[in-house]
Amino acid sequence: MGIATGCWVGMLPKAPGTWGSLFAFLPWFAIKGLSLPIYLVILVAVFILGFFTAGSAEKILDLPDAGPIVIDEILGMFITLTLAPNHPVAWILGFILFRIFDITKPFPVSWFDQRIHGGIGIMMDDVIAGLYAFCALQLIWFFVGKLF
Repeated sequence: MGIATGCWVGMLPKAPGTWGSLFAFLPWFAIKGLSLPIYLVILVAVFILGFFTAGSAEKILDLPDAGPIVIDEILGMFITLTLAPNHPVAWILGFILFRIFDITKPFPVSWFDQRIHGGIGIMMDDVIAGLYAFCALQLIWFFVGKLF
C-alpha cells in the first residue's frame, strides 16, 4: 500500500491526485539528472511496479481506481517532466499541465479511464495524460522559454 499511495501521501484529505503529483517532485529531483536511457528504464520500472501495486491496492481498498492510489500520478509527472528544462517555471508549468490533462481526461485518457480496469487501467490514463502534458510543456517552452 505504501508504494501505491506514494508513501501514504494519497491518504491525505482532499485532492489525493494533486498531492501525489506534488509528491512526485521528491523522487524526480533524485532522477532528473540521469541519462535519458536510464531515466526511461526507471519510467518502465515505475510503470511495472505501479501496475502490480495499484491493482493490489484497488483490491485492498475495495474501490475501482481509488483516490488514495497515486503511483499513477507519480509516473504521469515523471513522464511530463522527461527532458524538462532545468528551470522552476518549467517544472511548475509541467505540474499544472499534467493536472489539467489528468482532471479533464481528453480522449484517449477518458477511454482508458472508463474502459480499462485494474492495475493497467489505473496506470494507463495517467501515462497518456503525462504524454499530453510532456508534449504541451515542450511546445510551450520552445516558444516562451526564452523569456525565462
